[in-house]
Amino acid sequence: MLEEVARIAAEAGRIAAGRCGTPFERWEKKPGEPVCDIDIEVDAFLREHLRGLDPEAGWLSEETLDISDRYERSRVWVVDPIDGTRDYLRQRSGWAVSVALVEDRVPVLGVLSAPARDELWTAELGRGSRRNGILLKASGRTELRGARVPVDKLPDADSDLVPVAKPNSIALRIALVAAGEADLVATLRWGFEWDIAAAALIAEEAGATVTGALGQPLAFNTASGEAFGVLVAAPGIHSAAVERLRERALEVVG
Repeated sequence: MLEEVARIAAEAGRIAAGRCGTPFERWEKKPGEPVCDIDIEVDAFLREHLRGLDPEAGWLSEETLDISDRYERSRVWVVDPIDGTRDYLRQRSGWAVSVALVEDRVPVLGVLSAPARDELWTAELGRGSRRNGILLKASGRTELRGARVPVDKLPDADSDLVPVAKPNSIALRIALVAAGEADLVATLRWGFEWDIAAAALIAEEAGATVTGALGQPLAFNTASGEAFGVLVAAPGIHSAAVERLRERALEVVG
């Protein structure tokens, strides 16, 4: 099924790329959360074709009202039609179509289509992850100091880390860890499963360690569809990153 999911995600990426820079409607779901009618168009395309592959699977998407019985189903499609909408609206390359199939709370298939970067990322549980067909391997870094982080600006407390280019898409940032082009990605906020489900599998299958911000295991197709933070790192520095971020994470969650 991975080949078919990749084909559908790639076509969705081509649809979005073909509309980029053309006239379209845009608005904000709430302040700071932009969306456009292409998000909706791509979401509808994915829903039709993915559910054609597995009609019994539930549906969880950023652009679909979550009123289905997906929580009671063993399998669910978890989709972000355009992750990194800000970069898409600015005609930058840091956006991707994100598709995951979750079974019994665990991602088993994951695809990121990033046509503006000429990239197609794929993963299947237990079978590795690839970018454009090339097998991925996370960094073997063992020291937190000097770790590469895709970020615009590092806080003073992390000045010993090294910033690298940051796509707006959190999924692509996580994928950079899978590719060994970054060593660490961390968020200290509540986020949605559709942002990370596919990328989490891609990173894990490349050998990276993937947890929540406090080092807790991640689960998907939860009732809320949310998780607190994500911490994706080269396995040799993950524990050190958890310890460094613990106090800050606890301040957020109270």
